[in-house]
Amino acid sequence: MKKLRSYYSNVRHHQKHHHPERTRWWWILLPTLFASLFFLLFLTTGPRFLPFTRPVLLTGSEPPSFVESKIKPKPISSLPSPPRFAYLISGSAGDGKSLRRTLLALYHPSNRYVVHLDRASSEEEREDLHGYIRNSSLFRRFRNVHMIEKANLVTYRGPTMVANTLHAAAILLREGAEWDWFINLSSSDYPLMAQDADLLHIFSHLPRDLNFIDHTSNIGWKASQRAKPVIIDPGLYLNKKSDVFWVTQRRSIPTAFKLFTGAAPLLNHLSTLLLVFGVGFAKILISSAWMALSRPFIDYCIWGWDNLPRTVLMYYSNFLSSPEGYFHTVLCNAEEFKNTTVNSDLHFIAWDNPPKQHPHHLTLADMDRMVNSNAPFARKFRREDPVLDTIDEELLNRGPGMPTPGGWCIGSHENGTDPCAVIGDTDVIRPGLGARRLETLVTSLLSPENFRPKQCK
Repeated sequence: MKKLRSYYSNVRHHQKHHHPERTRWWWILLPTLFASLFFLLFLTTGPRFLPFTRPVLLTGSEPPSFVESKIKPKPISSLPSPPRFAYLISGSAGDGKSLRRTLLALYHPSNRYVVHLDRASSEEEREDLHGYIRNSSLFRRFRNVHMIEKANLVTYRGPTMVANTLHAAAILLREGAEWDWFINLSSSDYPLMAQDADLLHIFSHLPRDLNFIDHTSNIGWKASQRAKPVIIDPGLYLNKKSDVFWVTQRRSIPTAFKLFTGAAPLLNHLSTLLLVFGVGFAKILISSAWMALSRPFIDYCIWGWDNLPRTVLMYYSNFLSSPEGYFHTVLCNAEEFKNTTVNSDLHFIAWDNPPKQHPHHLTLADMDRMVNSNAPFARKFRREDPVLDTIDEELLNRGPGMPTPGGWCIGSHENGTDPCAVIGDTDVIRPGLGARRLETLVTSLLSPENFRPKQCK
């Protein structure tokens, strides 16, 4: 419309200053020009380009309340196209079967998957998993599962974990397939809801540039125990896995960028006692390295067109537990992305009190809390724990050794057969009970009280 008004103003200007004989020619040409412009305008704004038929981008100046209207049920004719997720599922020695189970629980033909067993696992275990993926008729049909055959050496709490995540993201970008969010999970993670029935359904109504990640700049004790110490990850230069080690030199807090970390506030036992005696308490920050990042942000991290991702990566190469801060710091220091954050890692994670180095292992006793959290994922699970069978049966409707069924599965459920053995339209989405839970979570996260006030402060 601006171009049209500008064009019309130019025409009026020329009419006033040109010879009257030429003016008559303009009056002859104007109807034809306006008709042509109207026809082009119709073509580019017709039904094919109605709202919600393509990803919507969130700008930093828009109010958060508009998001809630997008997650309410709408007529089929106005529903947006389903999004696509790109998953990294990683594990170490002994995790091959767990990775296989998590992959099936997460599987949807429209998604993309990168699977990685690190170099601590045996060649036999990696080949067994690779053979399973290679020989699966379902995976062969849709060609959307990629296993990293040349395993990376990954050190716990070291920058090699960040390098492995960036490696998987680069593979997904190189393949050129369409996807909207990158989600990193481990073999000890498990979904609490189905992909198309719940996750794809709710996320189809969200702006495609949202980044779900726990983050805070209140790093507290991490300033002295994480930011100032300098560590070396031997996984960067050795063939065998070993733990990180510290050097004697310490460094100052960065001033070129602001540090952020993933955090969930908890009260430890001592803090609780102090609170009882009226002394007050301090919060302990338990960091999260799990996230759902938008494709534009992943593009930015890989290509790094203003060099911030590379600069921060170099800094975090000597930072203890760098996976709990690298993406958080890049995201919140980039003007282009800092207003796209949602302060959640979309996980249910339980910690002991006082908290230990690792989260509490979830069991059947945690089932109600997991469901009531409305989170789409949970961790940490022991291998083949009975609670996984309960999740399969009660939340995913998934049989042993089968993918989680969705609208794309049109086969029979009778006698324990796999309904996904017969494949229908992969764009069909039938919302399930989990969609209501996820809608509740997303509505809360994107509310005026939680969305903007909790972004990159």
